[in-house]
Amino acid sequence: MSKEYTFEEVAKHNKEGDLWIVIDSKVYDVSKFVNLHPGGANVLYADSVAGNDATQAFFGLHRHETLLKLQYARLQIGTIRGEEEVIKALAPGELSTVPYAEPSWLADGYFSPYYTQNHRKFQKAFRKFCMEVIYPEAVRCEENGKRISQEVFDKLSEINFLPMRLGPGKHLEGRSLMGGIVKPEEFDYFHELIVNTEIAHFGTRGVVDGLFNGGVIAVPPILNYGSPELQAAVLPDLLSGKKFVALAISEAFAGSDVSGLQTTAVKDGDHWVVTGTKKWITNGTFADYFTTGCKTETGFTMIFIPRGEGVETKPIKTSYSAVAGTAYVTFDKVRVPVSNTLGQEGAGMSVILSNFNHERWMVTATSQSAQRLIVEECLKWSNQRMVFGKPLNAQAVIRAKLGKMISRVESGQNWLESITYQMNNMTYAEMSSKLAGPIGLLKQYISKNGREIAEDATQIFGGRALTVTGMGKLVENFHRTSGFDAILAGAEDVLGDLGVRQAIKKMPVNVKL
Repeated sequence: MSKEYTFEEVAKHNKEGDLWIVIDSKVYDVSKFVNLHPGGANVLYADSVAGNDATQAFFGLHRHETLLKLQYARLQIGTIRGEEEVIKALAPGELSTVPYAEPSWLADGYFSPYYTQNHRKFQKAFRKFCMEVIYPEAVRCEENGKRISQEVFDKLSEINFLPMRLGPGKHLEGRSLMGGIVKPEEFDYFHELIVNTEIAHFGTRGVVDGLFNGGVIAVPPILNYGSPELQAAVLPDLLSGKKFVALAISEAFAGSDVSGLQTTAVKDGDHWVVTGTKKWITNGTFADYFTTGCKTETGFTMIFIPRGEGVETKPIKTSYSAVAGTAYVTFDKVRVPVSNTLGQEGAGMSVILSNFNHERWMVTATSQSAQRLIVEECLKWSNQRMVFGKPLNAQAVIRAKLGKMISRVESGQNWLESITYQMNNMTYAEMSSKLAGPIGLLKQYISKNGREIAEDATQIFGGRALTVTGMGKLVENFHRTSGFDAILAGAEDVLGDLGVRQAIKKMPVNVKL
C-alpha cells in the first residue's frame, strides 16, 4: 500500500460516513464497515478510536490474526508516513521470540546436550510443513468436527509422517523422511519428540488425536507380533495413510484394568468368533481395522479385526472435537482368521504392555507442547492487556501465576528430554524393564501440570478464557481438553502408583535408615 498519511490527516476522518483508524502504522477506512463490526458501531466511534491510533484498543480486543483476514486487510488504504509496522506474524517455520515460548534448545543463545544440527534442521522444516499443511486443516476440523481430509493425509504420507510417529526402527528402512532431511538410520526419539511437539502446538487438541493417533498405538503390535503374511497385506496401506487402524482395548467394563475386559473370542475351526463392545476408541469412527484385545480360553489375546460384517461404530460425543473420531465399537459374532492373532494366543498382555511405554511418552510429549503454547499466550496477553492504566503483568498476583506456569513447563520439558535420552540409548528390552515406572510418573506429573496451567491461564484471561472464539480461544480449548492427557494411555493416578510400585520392587534388601 503506497499511499502515506499523517496522523493529522487521519484525525479529520472521525465521523459517521467518514471514519478512519490506525492500527500498527496502517490506515484503515472503516466507514462502510462500521455497521458490520461484530462488536457494534459504537466501539469504532469512541473518541480514542475514531480518527486515532487504535492499536492499543484493537489488541485489547482482537488477536493479530484478525487483521490478516481478507475482509479486514482490504480495508487498508495506506500507512502512516515515517512509521513502520511493528507487529508481524511469524513466517512458516519461524521461531517465536516470546520468552519460554520455545524449548530452551531452540532459544537463541541457549545450548543442549541432546540435539544436533540435524535435529534443528528437521525441526525448522517440519514446523514449516505443519504451518502450511496441517494448521489450516486443524483450524477447520477443530471447528466442524469432520475428520482430516484424505488430501492432507496424502501430504502427510509423502513425508512418511506415520512411520516417523512410530519412532526409530526397521519400519523406516528405505523411506524418505521429511524430504530426505534425516536418514532412516539417523532418525531417533528426539526427531520423534520434535514431531509430537509441533503437531500439538496449534491449540487444537482433538486434531492431535485425529492425526493418525490410532495408527501410532495400533500399528506397533502388527509390526512386532503380526505374521509376515499379515504385515505384507496391511502395513503398506496403513503406513501410507490409505487405510486406518484403531487400538480397541478400553471397554465400559474395563479401562486401566485391562484384565477386566469382557470382549470374547471363541475358536471355530480356523476362525475366531469375536463378540463384545469397545468404548472411547480413538479414530474408531473412520478406522478400517481394529487391533483388538479379547478374552479367550487361554487368556487375554490380541486379534487384528478388519471392518466388515458384524462390526459397527458409533461416534461418542466428548468434550473435544469429533475430528478425533472417538467411537463406540460393537463386534457381533465377527469371524476373523486365527492367522490374524498378534503374538501367541493367551499372551496378549505382553503384546499390549510392550506398547504402553511409547504411547504414554507420546501423550506426555504432546501435552507438554500444548502447555508451552498456553504459557506463551498468557505472557502475550498479560503484556498487552491494560488494567488500571497498566499492563496486566504489573499485578504481582499475575506475575506469581506466570512464574508457576513457567516453572511447571520448564521442569516438565527437562524431565521429558532426560527420559527421551534414555530411550535413545537403551534397547527395547531395557526400556521395558527400566522406563515403565519413570514414564508413568512423568505422565502423571505433566498431566497434573497441564490442569494447573489451565486453571491459572483461565484466571489470567478472565471471561475471555470461557469463549470458544477470540482472544482466549486457545486457553478455552486447553482448559476444556487438558483432562484428556490425564486419562488417555492410563489414568494418571494409576500410572503414578505404577511408578512407585516399580521403585519398591527394586529396593535393595541391604539398605536401612
